[in-house]
Amino acid sequence: MSKRIIISGATGLIGSRLASELASSGFEITIFTRNINKSRMMVPTAKNYVEWDYRRPEKWEDHLEGANAVIHLAGASIAGKRFTDSYKKKVRGSRIISTRNIVKAIAEIKDKPKAFICASGINYYGDSGDRKLTESSGAGNDFLADVCKEWEDEAAEAEKFGVRRVCVRTSPVMSTVGGMVKTLLPLFRFYLGASLGSGSQWFSWIHIDDIIKLYKFAVENESVSGAVNASSPNPVRMDEFADYLGETLHKPVFLKVPKFAMKAAIGEAADFITASLRVLPERVQNTGFSFDFPYLPDALKDIIRNKK
Repeated sequence: MSKRIIISGATGLIGSRLASELASSGFEITIFTRNINKSRMMVPTAKNYVEWDYRRPEKWEDHLEGANAVIHLAGASIAGKRFTDSYKKKVRGSRIISTRNIVKAIAEIKDKPKAFICASGINYYGDSGDRKLTESSGAGNDFLADVCKEWEDEAAEAEKFGVRRVCVRTSPVMSTVGGMVKTLLPLFRFYLGASLGSGSQWFSWIHIDDIIKLYKFAVENESVSGAVNASSPNPVRMDEFADYLGETLHKPVFLKVPKFAMKAAIGEAADFITASLRVLPERVQNTGFSFDFPYLPDALKDIIRNKK
């Protein structure tokens, strides 16, 4: 079996850690990137760096030949962004069109990858109240839910060519290096920590080590296919998340940021930040995956103590 893996989006929070982890496990890593110099600095363990423009597969499709897996993580950031019409177009294109072109490139080559592992998000389900969400739950009907559904539909086309497909529906990643916690830490440390929205909505999450472990598990286990929820088996309410983070930092939490105030600041994005998503990782657990950090207090203590 080939030990070569292609990764797009390798300079992001997940991608940089994942590339290093796979390289240390003996895989030969090729990075698809818009900035080769930046990728060399952030992921020095990769063997090859290929200039990546998702709109021009003729520039990179030959590198897919004979790979063990293609891991597609690239996509325009949605964190802290105003969802203007132009930015929505960028979010959609960077995910759906890039995935479509990777699958088209796979169709053209002779020695196809064994697996195509594509990022997705738990926003697939839309705001769902108290409902427990497994991989068999239906899609929501807002902008990000529509993007995730189209994204996954494009990735699923790879199965027509005998390629195992996995779509990783990712929850907010607990890390001090990037993502939500990194943004909140300065506020909490200066006694400005707050619960967002009503505070009663469900908040699903995953430790950075567990998301890396899950991607590696998906690469190495042929039993993993289709959509999988990359989320701790123990989601919490938003009020609980704020309290746990405050307790970990020894800072009390007194504040709430109501949804109307968030909408005034960031517009439609506030709807997605305050959505209630009670996501359960049924499929990966049924295939034998275990979480190193299933409980949020332990996860927060670990990332803050060890600066993960």
